[in-house]
Amino acid sequence: MGWLRSLVSPLKKLWDRLHSSHRKRKGIYILYKDVRSCPCEDVHVLWSILVDSQSHPTPPALPSN
Repeated sequence: MGWLRSLVSPLKKLWDRLHSSHRKRKGIYILYKDVRSCPCEDVHVLWSILVDSQSHPTPPALPSN
């Protein structure tokens, strides 16, 4: 049975690595329900700023003359 474990172990590590990177892509959206339930308006404003900054890449700075 040791040979079976030595075969399955690298596959399991690869599976975990592939699926953990998928979970990391969620990023800040894990907090969405907490922010939505917060009664403070400032939190909602900051959330909208954060979401907008995540969805739109910042344009490159223009060279100054």
